[in-house]
Amino acid sequence: MCGIIGGTGLDEVLPVLVEGLRRLEYRGYDSAGVALADGGSIWRVRVANGTNSVAELAGVARPPSKGSRAGIAHTRWATHGRPSVENAHPHLDCTGRIALVHNGIVENHLSLAEALTDRGHVLQSATDTEVLVHLIEEEVARGLALVEAVRSVLATVRGSLAIAVISADDPETIVAARRATPLIVGLRDHAAFLASDIPALLGQTRQLYVLDDDEVAELRPGALRVLTLAGAEVEPRALEVAWSLESAQKGGFDDFMSKEIREQPDAVANTLLDRLGPDGSLAFDDAELSAEELRSVDKVCIIACGSSHHAAMVAKYAVEHWARLPVEVDIASEFRYRDPVLDARTLAVGVSQSGETLDTLVAMREARNSGARLIAVSNVVDSSMAREAQAALYTHAGPEVGVAATKTFLAQLVALELLALMLAEVRGTLSHAEVSGWLSKLHEVPGLVREAIRRSEDVDAVAKALADARDFFYLGRHVGFPVALEGALKLKELAYLRAEGYPAGELKHGPIALIEPGAVVVAVATRNRLWEKLCSNVQEVASRGATVVVIADDGDHETAALADHVLWVPHADPLISPLVDVVPLQLLAYRLARLHGHDPDRPRNLAKVVTVE
Repeated sequence: MCGIIGGTGLDEVLPVLVEGLRRLEYRGYDSAGVALADGGSIWRVRVANGTNSVAELAGVARPPSKGSRAGIAHTRWATHGRPSVENAHPHLDCTGRIALVHNGIVENHLSLAEALTDRGHVLQSATDTEVLVHLIEEEVARGLALVEAVRSVLATVRGSLAIAVISADDPETIVAARRATPLIVGLRDHAAFLASDIPALLGQTRQLYVLDDDEVAELRPGALRVLTLAGAEVEPRALEVAWSLESAQKGGFDDFMSKEIREQPDAVANTLLDRLGPDGSLAFDDAELSAEELRSVDKVCIIACGSSHHAAMVAKYAVEHWARLPVEVDIASEFRYRDPVLDARTLAVGVSQSGETLDTLVAMREARNSGARLIAVSNVVDSSMAREAQAALYTHAGPEVGVAATKTFLAQLVALELLALMLAEVRGTLSHAEVSGWLSKLHEVPGLVREAIRRSEDVDAVAKALADARDFFYLGRHVGFPVALEGALKLKELAYLRAEGYPAGELKHGPIALIEPGAVVVAVATRNRLWEKLCSNVQEVASRGATVVVIADDGDHETAALADHVLWVPHADPLISPLVDVVPLQLLAYRLARLHGHDPDRPRNLAKVVTVE
């Protein structure tokens, strides 16, 4: 998820673009850049300095003249290609007279890049984006106007995109387009604007419009024209805005956590994008590991902390079931100190949203020193963990501001299940058709998650009923156990309530002594192979006076009859169900935190990135 902004018809366009980038930094901050149509040419500056990129850009961006009335700018969240100046946007075509910024993923960029190279184009970056500007260059060379060139190119690319393009040959025009990725446009007297999100344009105009999928906008000073891919002119949808700047950065939500919970369908969908290599098999984002090396693996060791550890526990079930490999799951801070048995046939997988978690990083180094092959699963391209590893799977969840993991947790689950399918594919334990079938099921998940989120009012009602409770016990079996752990962790992090997660079969071995009237038991009771046994465990706590909440599949009234409160979720295959079942638990923790007067974005004593042991 990146941030883009553009403006035309302004005497001083650069300050507007830089200020817009500051307001969009929450969408990405690996690098930043700006391009202006200036004196018959394109003037461009790019910076790659992490979280200081936008500030540094503001300090060095000094155009050679004051004649620039149109420009585009970008703040990047890296997906393809490491954070660097050469991979920063805007990208230029071979002539240097067309500049483009992009938010999204071009799924067929590899085949497009190969064809462009064969036709003599020189690509300067490792990004998926750069192919777009070269394709537009070719269409313009055929005599098409910029807006027509963009329409033509959109018909050839797959994936998600929001783009903005300027040309030195038409210096007051910006062409923008979107598909599955947000983009708004705006007007005022003698000026026009575009941006990824409302905050970037507040103070410039409140006359805003939303582009729909596969619509192309031509912006000129004080004028806006919107076309479909077929060339028909359409009226853009007006956008009502009554937000302050702060609330707009949160998308109109009270806090980032509620916004990020609702971004989870997109986080899952984006993590699934562009996962097939040229031969149609599943592929890593960056890899030095061959299929032969993966086939030689006889054990998988997954290393993680916190929510990432819970995602790793779910992955254990998927890898063992699909790839038929034994899996160890370790808490990273303990890994080095148990003297693990690893060798060149061990695949060690480090999981961290930031890719900078020190416990996990040093555990990966320990694994490497023992000869293991390394894979990193991270939400940050070119993170320390990714550089340490021989292969990387990136979760494309976008920046997560809230300290408690929500959308990054779901994205990790998806990435790890993709890894499980990769291992099954390369080992031959699943056929190509079976892998494709599971991929199809994963592609259904964004819709299931969206439906689970839609039921937030039902969760709010249960939270209000539990507002006075202080002791919570979360139960699950099979893949439901790590979901229970994640639900308990969220409640501890956000609401500061005592919450413990257990495999339900362990109740009778001690924890049931704590069950008494007033205690709340939350059971992850969607149907898997141990559902009947879980129901027996639920009856045990109910008979001792606990208030019972169950997560149940839609229409499963047999499960619902065991509980005082039911949180319904759409049915999913058991190995995929954690992606859906965890959503009401996130919402429950969030609502209880709010009811107790706590800020869910900044839970006490916690930090987003843990870089100490």
